Amino acid sequence: MTQTLTIARPDDWHLHLRDGAMLRAVLPETARHFARAIIMPNLVPPVVTGAQAAAYRDRILAALPAGMAFEPLMTLYLTEDTDPEDVAAAAQSGLVKAVKLYPAGATTNSASGVRDFNRVRPVLEKMAEIGLPLCVHGEVTDNDIDIFDREAVFIDRVLDPIRRTTPGLRVVMEHITTRDGVDYVKANDTDLGATITTHHLVINRNHILVGGIKPHYYCLPVAKREEHRLALRAAATSGDARFFLGTDSAPHTDANKETACGCAGCFTATNTLSILAQVFEEENALDSLEGFTSRHGPAFYGLPVNEGTITLTRGDAVNYPAKIITGEGEVTVFDPGFALHWSVSA
Repeated sequence: MTQTLTIARPDDWHLHLRDGAMLRAVLPETARHFARAIIMPNLVPPVVTGAQAAAYRDRILAALPAGMAFEPLMTLYLTEDTDPEDVAAAAQSGLVKAVKLYPAGATTNSASGVRDFNRVRPVLEKMAEIGLPLCVHGEVTDNDIDIFDREAVFIDRVLDPIRRTTPGLRVVMEHITTRDGVDYVKANDTDLGATITTHHLVINRNHILVGGIKPHYYCLPVAKREEHRLALRAAATSGDARFFLGTDSAPHTDANKETACGCAGCFTATNTLSILAQVFEEENALDSLEGFTSRHGPAFYGLPVNEGTITLTRGDAVNYPAKIITGEGEVTVFDPGFALHWSVSA
């Protein structure tokens, strides 16, 4: 029996588009279904000033195929040399919607990130003053902390102290992966939100390691135990407006994934909405899908809900391409490991 669900056009509140040939290849995969996205600034070199963000936005719009509508929501990469006044000016102009905090060494292209959090305090105070959100990659990078514990330790050692010493700072905990992250958001006020990725609702660490290493399931933060995946699913499907979609769709060529030191990231832009509909259906929560994909994020960022809609239709299995061909090489599309029965149309 055919089933349809029409929702406001979604947004992606955490997206990697890269640059150059990769940007031109992967941008249509997002713009096909999403109206807007928070664009990650971890290029090489990173996007650290308002002028650099404007130039990157122009490159994104130039790469958008004719007939597609998409609004890139730009961010700045927080460094220990970031100028608070430049941040304020970029936000005041409407160009920049958030600033991204990467602890140095936490993930792809994070070498320019923060080591001494006291050095960024003036920027954080300015952001609290003007209401500009801080998006955090919530992991410590200490060698003595197990990689599966780094999110929980970050909350205790870094995030909670930052929030206590900077009243009014609006924070998005990006791509949370643990029950600890879910519980911290639930225990706090409306100045705190969290994005949840598509792939962390589907995979746990067994998917990466059992039966041989699966490089296309390797991401950072790394997938955790099954109990954490279930906590994420419960949060995403709960209707709680503090949780919203940020795919963290992160394209890397197969050559860079399938190597002795493979890159972290899952490329989910192509089939995310079909996967999410399947997940929400399994949780008997299809009535909460629109909130998670289309309403909670705009509410947190103070933006209007998109006027357009998309329609999801349940029927025969939907076939998505296994790979996207780019000028840099092939990129593997995330495989959820189950058939997808929800197709997407405008």
